[in-house]
Amino acid sequence: MIEKIGSPQDLKSLTPEEMKTLAEELRRMIIERVSINGGHLSSNLGVVELTIALHYVFNSPYDKIIWDVGHQSYPHKLLTGRQKDFPSLRKHGGLSGFPKISESPHDIFGVGHSSTSISAALGIAAARDLIKQQGGPDETGSVIAVIGDGALTSGLALEGLNQAGHLGKNLIVILNDNEMSISENVGAMSNYLTRVLTGAFYNKFKKETKALIGGIPRIGGTVTKLAEKAEGSLKGFFLPGGLFEDLGFNYIGPVDGHDTGLLIETLVSLKDMTEPTLMHIVTQKGKGYKYSEEDPCIYHGTGPFDSDVGLNSTNCPVPSGVEAPVSYSDLFGEALAGLAAADNRIVAITAAMKEGTGLSGFAERFPDRFFDVGIAEPHAATFAAGLATQGLRPVVAIYSTFLQRAYDEILHDVCLQNLPVLFAVDRGGIVGEDGPTHQGLFDLSFLRHIPDLLLMAPKDGNELKAMLQFGLTLTGPAAIRYPRGRAITLAECPPGSLSPGKAEVLREGDDLCILAVGSSVAPSLKAAEMLAQQGIRAAVINARFVKPIDEELILEFARRTGKLLTVEENILAGGFGSAVLECISRSGLSGVSIKMLGIGDQFVEHGTQKFLRNKYGLDEEGICRAATALTSAMPLPLPLPR
Repeated sequence: MIEKIGSPQDLKSLTPEEMKTLAEELRRMIIERVSINGGHLSSNLGVVELTIALHYVFNSPYDKIIWDVGHQSYPHKLLTGRQKDFPSLRKHGGLSGFPKISESPHDIFGVGHSSTSISAALGIAAARDLIKQQGGPDETGSVIAVIGDGALTSGLALEGLNQAGHLGKNLIVILNDNEMSISENVGAMSNYLTRVLTGAFYNKFKKETKALIGGIPRIGGTVTKLAEKAEGSLKGFFLPGGLFEDLGFNYIGPVDGHDTGLLIETLVSLKDMTEPTLMHIVTQKGKGYKYSEEDPCIYHGTGPFDSDVGLNSTNCPVPSGVEAPVSYSDLFGEALAGLAAADNRIVAITAAMKEGTGLSGFAERFPDRFFDVGIAEPHAATFAAGLATQGLRPVVAIYSTFLQRAYDEILHDVCLQNLPVLFAVDRGGIVGEDGPTHQGLFDLSFLRHIPDLLLMAPKDGNELKAMLQFGLTLTGPAAIRYPRGRAITLAECPPGSLSPGKAEVLREGDDLCILAVGSSVAPSLKAAEMLAQQGIRAAVINARFVKPIDEELILEFARRTGKLLTVEENILAGGFGSAVLECISRSGLSGVSIKMLGIGDQFVEHGTQKFLRNKYGLDEEGICRAATALTSAMPLPLPLPR
């Protein structure tokens, strides 16, 4: 069936039975591809029928469908002419795992972070009306935002709802609720009410009756208010939509999100509405694949796995007698739980990422000291600040790419007040196949320039644990930035061995000095070994601290070698290398050749971590090439030692 669908237009000739077959085929294709390439599974399986219904009723891209977050867009990609390219999903140069404007005219708005759909859709609807008012071309019809129930915990989504209700634009918001379930009785009643409330007769009757009664002298206004109150009471008794009605939306639902016929019938009715409307659908995350139905969280985002037996049995099997690799996230969670056992002031906070940040074990051991604030990173930072004012030691674990959303709160509510909040910045650096929306390449820059914030990056798992313990002894704010992936071990780092702003010399050398931070330390050491085979003696320094940096040690090696190579998985503007340049400038030291390795003024595309590190010269070969070029350059005259 899917071979007949070259574009959304081809859906419109399908029978209900053919649509059911198509839904089954879409699920099989998604399961097969994600099991090979990795990606988001549960969320995509849950919106198959909704996607079919949307493209059956509406005419994309004239009608604009905006997907929130974007990890539910695989069925949309398959129905909008990208079937042949689907095997390239999340591979470098292939299809993105998220909607991307440059990839297809059907991808109306690029996404990757949560809760943007309503604001973006409202902007598109407002632009449509303004362009038409000015006599411009008719290039936009209906505007539909699809948002999950979890995404509504974000203030951004609520801000969008608030203004949408105020402006009264013709806008459809589909709330995809995959936490509620519909029993048969409730489902039958809700389906009946939905048909009544969306029917053209009901809405026409309501408007005409309101106008008629309102025109009766003296008593019309009172009767109208009583009628509105009665209607609201009836709907409030049966439906959970009072909040949305109060915000200025027509509330429709809940609707079974896996009943394609009912979805189509409801959407056809909504298409002719002229006011903001919220359609509440209920879906099952992971629908159609028993393993993801049983544990949708594990299958939210996965690496490759055997689809026949699921993740638990075959994903990265470990030989007997060999210890399973531990991720930096899990190592962090275990270490924090151990520290919390000895200090009841320690509390952990995350933003809808309990499993991803390694805090599941902490939550089980200390449920009263664990807070999942939902998709609300700004609130997480200010909430932590409030806890800190009362003597607690909050640790906020958030992915680097999502921490960007809390910048103002970190600066204003935490650092300006010099509060002892510790930020655990997970997935720092190159993250991989999720692409530019998820690469953690900006945190060193946007955190380093905030006064009073101490910023650390561990070279390995042992140093992460030491930094965590050290950070919880500080009297002011701090952040630890660590990468995605398996935790490595380079050396011991006993408790108490860290001092603020003190780096570590890992290898001596007089020809040049490699200054590396965090995940760049290990490849820098390997590069130094490769350089030694060429007769180049390279010193390697583990910076440990991005703020403050070890200026004394950096200047010592600058004078000794005259050549500094900085290495970081971060944008170069304002990052660790910039800190070294500022140090040299402040010192007045001249005659030092400095080269910075990192990411230039660009966004990094999707691809494996290994591929991207190689492409951007951040693996051992790239570091070795840069060091060789630096040592072969004409040396500058060095000043006499001070």
